[in-house]
Amino acid sequence: MDLINIITDLVKFRTETGNTPEVLQCFEYCKILFAKTNAKVDIFQKDGVAPVLFVRNTDSEEFDVLCLGHLDVVPAPDEMFMPEIRDGRMYGRGTLDMKSFAAVAFNSMFHVLENNLPLKFGIILSSDEEKGSKGTEAFLEAHKDMKAEIVLDNDVGGNILSIVNKCKNPVFVKLIAEGKEAHGSTPWDGIDANEKLMHVWCNIRKIYPYFSKEQKMPEDTWIDTVHFAKIEGGQVSNVISNYAEALLDFRLTEDSTVENLEQNLKKCMEDGVTYKIVSSSTPVVMDQNNKYIQSYKKLAEEVLGQPMFFEQIGGATDSRAFAVRGSTVIMNSGTGEGMHAAGEYVEIDSVKKLADIQIKFLDKLAEEK
Repeated sequence: MDLINIITDLVKFRTETGNTPEVLQCFEYCKILFAKTNAKVDIFQKDGVAPVLFVRNTDSEEFDVLCLGHLDVVPAPDEMFMPEIRDGRMYGRGTLDMKSFAAVAFNSMFHVLENNLPLKFGIILSSDEEKGSKGTEAFLEAHKDMKAEIVLDNDVGGNILSIVNKCKNPVFVKLIAEGKEAHGSTPWDGIDANEKLMHVWCNIRKIYPYFSKEQKMPEDTWIDTVHFAKIEGGQVSNVISNYAEALLDFRLTEDSTVENLEQNLKKCMEDGVTYKIVSSSTPVVMDQNNKYIQSYKKLAEEVLGQPMFFEQIGGATDSRAFAVRGSTVIMNSGTGEGMHAAGEYVEIDSVKKLADIQIKFLDKLAEEK
């Protein structure tokens, strides 16, 4: 298959999360790619959640290798859906996050099929990863027995020389403050919910410090963090607010627990303020000495001609769903910059090398069968 042309085609689809008609058109395009092969291609759909594309070469629910990713993207202006190649880079929304690497997964599937490799191989691509992956959750709920010995996760874009072996646990918490309305000129007649919320905010900051680009980077970034993602309170300027809320985004390392977080939150609460855990997950932690990870690293270093390194990131990954099912998750991606920003690009050579690495890894696994 022509890897670069397929990436170009994928980027042209305006698959912003929630744009279901465009997502389905993109999925149909992907189905057509495999129309003349023996691949089984399904579009999983369930009311109320985003569709999921499922490509595989077996009817089994137990895979040797699964590629996991997504085809949805964050919003962007029209011109970012017209990919442009210059100076060895492809620019456009989704080039780095992560349509280029979905195409790499397709390339791997073609290789498995054309060479009749004795591997049960599959690809799962969601269309709402940028907003919580409810589609993936529904898909896995419908496939309760699905397992994979190895999961190739390419949704960690940035540096092909990096193998990510740790991801944090994202925990979203809502703070709710209740007060009493009064005229703004007589604050002693009311109870300001906004003020209460800020007091709790300050309490939380005593446990989880504030970091920003304006400050010196901590020596150890593998720590629990929180940022205040959304704050709302008050209706008009001359009325004491009787209600305020905030959404907090905690990122916990594998050494922390949600139970410990709750203990800290309880210490921070004040009268009239409560909290609710909106969602939580699990960190992905892989032993860098795992035999499959070491085998992948060795083959990749041969392709790249450079040593690779292990890295830990604060972002979450859908592969956590398979990590808890016992899979070895190998997190490696291509090189680029501008994820979720203007000027997003991927280095084309890194995409080609990633495709080569995956093929060599699959060939080695097949030899060992």
